[in-house]
Amino acid sequence: MEITLEEAFAGKDMEINVPIAEDCERCDGIGAEPGAKVETCSTCGGAGRVRTQQGFFTMERPCSTCGGQGEYVSNPCTSCDGQGQQRVETTLDVSIPAGVEDGTRIRLTGQGDAAPKRQGGGARGDLYLFISLKPHELFERDSANLYCRAPMTMTTAALGGEIEIPTIDGGRSKVKIPEGSQSGKRMRLKGKGMSVLRSNARGDMYVELSVETPTKLTKRQRELLQEFESESGRDTSPASENFLGKAKRFWEGLTD
Repeated sequence: MEITLEEAFAGKDMEINVPIAEDCERCDGIGAEPGAKVETCSTCGGAGRVRTQQGFFTMERPCSTCGGQGEYVSNPCTSCDGQGQQRVETTLDVSIPAGVEDGTRIRLTGQGDAAPKRQGGGARGDLYLFISLKPHELFERDSANLYCRAPMTMTTAALGGEIEIPTIDGGRSKVKIPEGSQSGKRMRLKGKGMSVLRSNARGDMYVELSVETPTKLTKRQRELLQEFESESGRDTSPASENFLGKAKRFWEGLTD
């Protein structure tokens, strides 16, 4: 079952349609036409398996005459082709708990196939649902934590400011951007991540900053950036200056 990240966060009650094996109504699960008899297989004597001797080894395999049933239907039911069961589309109510992860298995006790009467009957089986999460356009999940990449303008990163980030619960959180922030810097929003399964706790959300380089500059914008470049120095871009210094020493070392 594929659900959204929002549904995994909040949980969801839903209906699903599942083909469940039920006893055939025409033959009541016997597999024979009404009035016909189910006979014991003469090949395996009702065991459903036959043995053959090969030297020192004894091989056992399902009986080919009765298909391992131990019984033989001479006049099979026309509704179920002698199988005794039919697949019936069944509507079930399913409760998806908040905090489920990709691959989570949910067990619905007694909602599986009916036990074949020709094999002794018994309690119904269980139904297992495996949860798959759809990719999200904003968030990536790691256990209970969420990660979001937030682009910002060069000026906001340089001067500092504030940006608004959406949260998985549909709300908004304001994030303060420190002056001189660089791409890759992570900001933690405590308790804004995913729900934790079977708990009231929540994970955290991490916002990764991505400084956007301006494109399609006007003539005036280009002049302002050129003026800014001419006024810049070692303190303005320390990482660049440090790298250039290391590169210069590397080249000088090669010429010695």
